[in-house]
Amino acid sequence: MKTDLGKVLTVSGEQGLFTYVAQATRGAILESMLTKKRFSAGPSVKMSALSDISIFTQDGEMKLQEVLEAMKKELGEEKAPSGKSAPELLKEFFGKVVPNYDGERFYPSHMKKVVEWYNCLKEYASLDFEKEDEGESKASDNEESAKTAASKQAKEASKHQGTKVSSKQAAPAKASVPRKVV
Repeated sequence: MKTDLGKVLTVSGEQGLFTYVAQATRGAILESMLTKKRFSAGPSVKMSALSDISIFTQDGEMKLQEVLEAMKKELGEEKAPSGKSAPELLKEFFGKVVPNYDGERFYPSHMKKVVEWYNCLKEYASLDFEKEDEGESKASDNEESAKTAASKQAKEASKHQGTKVSSKQAAPAKASVPRKVV
């Protein structure tokens, strides 16, 4: 199964990665990849989707997904160096994986996070990622099917009412229910 980095989150102040489960009344319900425990993250919790993270290179920025894929290509089935490794070892490793990384803006503390995320994804998820255009095509397919369903519903309603409906019209609005006045 492919991993959608848009649903894998890092939470400020928490260890490991989290998977988005559902929308809560105020915030989101997340599940820890490490412990499998769920919790509600409120609006004050700082979260970042891995799909939104990039690292600095000499040429600009490189998406985290591309970095993780380069790490997978370099490492094969092995694990990445530990996040507790010496900074020199991490710099040497990223020198092989992303030779043009910007050493002035991509710090060893960032490198530690990336290797920890890689190892967490390798152990608890998959390093086979959904491409961004796959997710967008699924969303556009869902949107198109919703429009088609709304159009069909509007046409059916017009048959019963004897009026003509164009294919661009949306589904009829819900009937309003009178409020009880006390």
